[in-house]
Amino acid sequence: MKSAMLEKEGFAALVLRLRSEGISDLDLLTAVEQTPRSQFVPATLTDEAYSSRTVPIDCGSFMEGADLAVRLLSKLQVKPGHRVLEIGTGSGFSAAVIGRIAERVLSVDRYRTLTADAQARMDELGLRNVIVRQADGSNGMPGEGTFDRIFVTAAFPAMPRFYADQLTHGGSMVAPLVMEGMDTCLMVRLTKTGSRFEREDLFTVPYLPLVPQMAAAL
Repeated sequence: MKSAMLEKEGFAALVLRLRSEGISDLDLLTAVEQTPRSQFVPATLTDEAYSSRTVPIDCGSFMEGADLAVRLLSKLQVKPGHRVLEIGTGSGFSAAVIGRIAERVLSVDRYRTLTADAQARMDELGLRNVIVRQADGSNGMPGEGTFDRIFVTAAFPAMPRFYADQLTHGGSMVAPLVMEGMDTCLMVRLTKTGSRFEREDLFTVPYLPLVPQMAAAL
């Protein structure tokens, strides 16, 4: 009972902070409410589940603070019926939230431990439309068809080109780019319109550079 109450209070505080930032998408907030963050953080850090601070997880990775996680998902603008590719599963929280809105989610990560734990969480939550795989996502997931949304949480050194063939017309990709000479990255949204792509610079994020061709060794 106590944990359920803490979950409810944590979510309520998060909603207040998000609304102060202008984030009030009911579908997104409902999906977040239905996805208990305490199930995605280490057991010793459940008190931090809804905080704005990053939370360390296995394999030297981290979870974004709750505010940033939802802020990023609001920029992704997932809708019912969408097929979504996520590169960088981490704890699986973002994939789970997306899975409550989208038709299908394919999430990949280079760490076997993270993908196995994330898939177990999807199974426990009954999210059968979310598939988690260990894979090198540096070139997207060729051979999996096209996606309406692509969400990346590892920074590219330059504008990624693989999305050209993996996005549907009107689809968009939200991904970080390494900012030269800085320790942070810039999150950008790329939207496909015909043969052209429109770029929108969003805000800085603390992600690490993407390391290609590592999945097979981990």
